[in-house]
Amino acid sequence: MPYVDRRNRICGFLDVEENENSGKFLRRYFILDTSLGQLLWFMDNPQNLPKGEENVGSLKLTYISKVSDATKLRPKAEFCFVINAGRRKFYLQANDQQDLVEWVSVLNNATKITVPKSCDGSSCVETPLEVLGAMKQVSYKTEIVGGVPIVTATQEQGEGVNGAERGGLRRNHTQPYYLTKAQEHMAIKEGYCVKQGALMKNWKRRYFRLDENAVSYYKSELERDPLRTISLKEVHKVQECKQSDLMMRDNLFELVTNSRTFYIQCDSPEEMHSWIKALSGAIVAQRGPGRSAATRVKCDSEILTFPK
Repeated sequence: MPYVDRRNRICGFLDVEENENSGKFLRRYFILDTSLGQLLWFMDNPQNLPKGEENVGSLKLTYISKVSDATKLRPKAEFCFVINAGRRKFYLQANDQQDLVEWVSVLNNATKITVPKSCDGSSCVETPLEVLGAMKQVSYKTEIVGGVPIVTATQEQGEGVNGAERGGLRRNHTQPYYLTKAQEHMAIKEGYCVKQGALMKNWKRRYFRLDENAVSYYKSELERDPLRTISLKEVHKVQECKQSDLMMRDNLFELVTNSRTFYIQCDSPEEMHSWIKALSGAIVAQRGPGRSAATRVKCDSEILTFPK
């Protein structure tokens, strides 16, 4: 999902057809920078690239005439939309339908010509925060249903002006994270994140996989042997990172064990909250109803602390 970073830019991953009509889509990290009047894309999040690494593509917002859904024009490209810029058409693929709708909306809002309202001497101009709404803050509660601990969302704040319009497209936050007997060897959640190294403190993209007993990370999704496996029994805290401003990282959470704190960065705020929820739910489910009373859930700051 597109999100607003600390510099008030709208960011996120998309697949783009860099060579027109080639049919080949490449994964890129996009930044909509209205202060520069440009849409930029990079090989990866610039925070994870060498210092000074330049963008691989750019488009001036003044060149864009319209952004629209292109699923009928490109039926083989799922969640596809098109940016019309003069004689050139840029086809892009979103991650899902909600991602498509939000990117089309923010791009059209960033490129449309508006007349500022009179505001007693100061001009009122739309900002990306008004387009996307404030960052979501999600609170959780733990309940025992049929002897199974279930973590669910209790409220969402900061939906912004478009919150009601997107209501039908929002992901369901009430899905319980526990496994049936038929699913006990399946992954609860998996996907790419960026983690900080233990010694060099460098950041590398790794493929994470969470099951009912452990969370593992791999060099890529094609690897069979993990670089490391962290038993859920060792984890006693999962929370949004309090040092994200000092570390200059968006969407950062920490996984605290007895021996080390793992700093993990996600591609969007939604993905970060999803990982926190999945990890917390798996830990509560593993420790069972008998130990759930010892589990403390602090909803206002989304910190879950578990018995060691």
